[in-house]
Amino acid sequence: MEPLEHYRLLIADDHPLYRGALREAVTGLFERIDIAEAGTFNEVTELLERGSEVDLVLLDLTMPGVRGFSGLMYLRAQYPGVPVIVVSANDDPAAIRRCMEFGASGFIPKTLGVEAMRGAIARILSGGVWTPPDVDLTAGADAETAALIARMATLTPTTSPSLLKSGPPLLPGLMGVCVWISDL
Repeated sequence: MEPLEHYRLLIADDHPLYRGALREAVTGLFERIDIAEAGTFNEVTELLERGSEVDLVLLDLTMPGVRGFSGLMYLRAQYPGVPVIVVSANDDPAAIRRCMEFGASGFIPKTLGVEAMRGAIARILSGGVWTPPDVDLTAGADAETAALIARMATLTPTTSPSLLKSGPPLLPGLMGVCVWISDL
């Protein structure tokens, strides 16, 4: 990671106070940074669909417009070139493994300290991955998760919207994912 590079981040969390804390944490990491914020998943997709250049998305799993892993899965299907770090209060090792299996570049628990969070973000922007060190990523996926990952691998950005449709209150494009993962 070059110290003078210009980064563009999207912080997606429904709690304004936590978005502000994340903003402060990442602002101290980079000399040149633009940060967009979204409080709902609709806002996330609106920003990305407008062609906003984003180097990294910091995504909360539980925000209006998504259920479970559906937001992460949608972003991976629609924007495969944009790294996504899941930032969540749910630090269950099985949930962390699923996030990584579904394509997250990292998982940051909301309880992580600022310096450790900055290190995790820097590692991911340098092309690495990061999860809490006590999480065993080598544990295999359960059969249901493995089947879902195989199905998601067959989707393309043009076919996934038609396969992932829903109505309110979810963002259009997520119902199929929610049905697939509702019991995960």
